[in-house]
Amino acid sequence: MNPVAGTTAQTSDDGRLTVNGRDYPRPGRPVVVVCIDGSEDAYHERAVADGLMPFTEAMLARGSDLRGACTMPSFTNPNNLSIATGVPPAVHGICGNYFYDTEAGEEVMMNAPELLRAPTLFAAFSQTGAKVAVITAKDKLRRLLGSGLADGGICFSAEKADQVTLAENGIEKVLESTGFDLPSVYSAELSELVMAAGCDVLERDRPDLMYLSLTDYIQHKHAPGSPVANRFYAMLDRYFARIDALGAVLVVTADHGMNAKSDADGEARVVFLSDWFDTETGAGASRVVLPITDPYTVHHGALGSYATVHLPDGADREALRTRLAALDGVDAVLTREEACARFELPGDRIGDLVVIAERNTVLGTTAARHDISGFKEPLRSHGGLTEQRVPVLVNRPVDLPAGHRLRNFDAYWIGCHAAAEEPLTA
Repeated sequence: MNPVAGTTAQTSDDGRLTVNGRDYPRPGRPVVVVCIDGSEDAYHERAVADGLMPFTEAMLARGSDLRGACTMPSFTNPNNLSIATGVPPAVHGICGNYFYDTEAGEEVMMNAPELLRAPTLFAAFSQTGAKVAVITAKDKLRRLLGSGLADGGICFSAEKADQVTLAENGIEKVLESTGFDLPSVYSAELSELVMAAGCDVLERDRPDLMYLSLTDYIQHKHAPGSPVANRFYAMLDRYFARIDALGAVLVVTADHGMNAKSDADGEARVVFLSDWFDTETGAGASRVVLPITDPYTVHHGALGSYATVHLPDGADREALRTRLAALDGVDAVLTREEACARFELPGDRIGDLVVIAERNTVLGTTAARHDISGFKEPLRSHGGLTEQRVPVLVNRPVDLPAGHRLRNFDAYWIGCHAAAEEPLTA
């Protein structure tokens, strides 16, 4: 066994890779994983029932229609990196869209490669000569997902598709080849550009591994079965058909689900944690971190159903935990140790307490810091336990080992075994 330079991956003489402790055979055909951001299973189920996803309906009849769990918190960055590495945040280190660095005393966006603590499958495979292509909707994920990618790999975002170069991204003239104008970051077209570019790359370059990561703009705005959501999934269906026709193993999953976060009148249900802690521990003494926060907050106002709290020295953690858990809208409050054990999180990147909201509730800091006044639709968001259920759809039959707990980060483990025509083993 020879180590892959700069990673914890190993390759055997027959080309099999062991990456982060998991075994991956060399696929005999392209493996394409599509991460539909924010896609709870009701979205594709309603679109299929309404006759708008005919290919997907036929694919699932001959393939596999499964349900799994995403990692916690049910946010974009931790789950995309779990899919990319095949392991939970405790191993790869990305536990939110941003976190509070206690040593530096500052809040840090989790989009820098140096924050990643484990190699991606993309890096490991590319460094052994495999062709790899990674296309994301938003640029915030590109650097993380492309970390360690060998020369010749393709990695770019639809958001910056007008700026791609061979030297930086392994590809050029994406807009010209797809016939797209550069879409708004807040649009369905951003995800469609990912799919269109992915199909072009698949047909031209035949990568061994491809990852297509979309945006949840539609899911934040529109419920399953709504006309806009159905049109979006009908569009995806057409690209799924093209991927399948090109002979790839296709695995479709999601980074997290999505739920309405409002009352019967459409008013957002928010628990403002900083206001509560200011009363309990003193103004500004506790730091509330909302890991959903990223540069793109227009569609959710930085409001999600998961938060972590750093308490001041000497605070009575157990007493605060008990009182906080009794608040209306709060589902659970866990200590750092409990959260790490239950959710497989890195303990040095979360606070003293982890707070999870109920299904139809989000967590904020103070009312003044969250502007949702311009929302035209009731708030929809994610982050909690109620957004953990995600689809795992495969265009091949899949037999999981007995007792296996299916996770979204099993996607490449499933896909590589299917492409190599090997059974899955525990």
